[in-house]
Amino acid sequence: MGREFGKRVFNEFSKKISEKNGGNFKRIRKRLKGKPNEEIYQLKKEVLGEFEKLSEAGLIELYYGDEAGVNLEPNVPYGWQFRDEEVSMPTAKGKGINCFGLFTRDNKSWVATNEKAIKADFVVEQLEQFSFSLQKLTVVVLDNARIHTGKEMKERLEYWQQRGLFIFYLPTYSPHLNIAETVWRKLKYEWLAPTDYEDKERLKYSVKQALNEFGRSLRINFSDFKHSLT
Repeated sequence: MGREFGKRVFNEFSKKISEKNGGNFKRIRKRLKGKPNEEIYQLKKEVLGEFEKLSEAGLIELYYGDEAGVNLEPNVPYGWQFRDEEVSMPTAKGKGINCFGLFTRDNKSWVATNEKAIKADFVVEQLEQFSFSLQKLTVVVLDNARIHTGKEMKERLEYWQQRGLFIFYLPTYSPHLNIAETVWRKLKYEWLAPTDYEDKERLKYSVKQALNEFGRSLRINFSDFKHSLT
């Protein structure tokens, strides 16, 4: 599929679904923060569901992207404790490692780490590199964080579309639709051991090792997406 053709298909596809659901292209009203606009939420869920169908059919690649930080102060999980047994985790303070990842339901990934805070330029650079690796039309799903929607991103969208990479934004306040959240939860609560938090270098190594094993020895059976059009 040609890049320019793919761009037209992506835009026309989104337009048709909007029109099918009674949508009109008009100025969006401002509203208070806290929860998504219900109409926009339902529409975007349906569009995302159609992307899921195209992905299942092998017509596109569908990645979900997000950032996460893993600090030396561990996330404390539940665990079994027996009589006369002391169960604890190290409580070291300090910066750890920050991650940017793209993940698919069939456990493919593109991951980068950074010791500094992840900002827009880092995300743009990763998507830039990712755009040169595509084998087919690809949609990356992101939330509406400022680093995903700012000037740096907007300036690159057209170039990425020419390479077959399209960005789709989730409805606001909808992290439950992003499978990357599941990956971060697994990483922090299951894939890292208590001893991994003993010092910064060990934590960095363990995080990178776990993310490198995603799709190999570490896999997630994601639930099916159930919000597509009928």
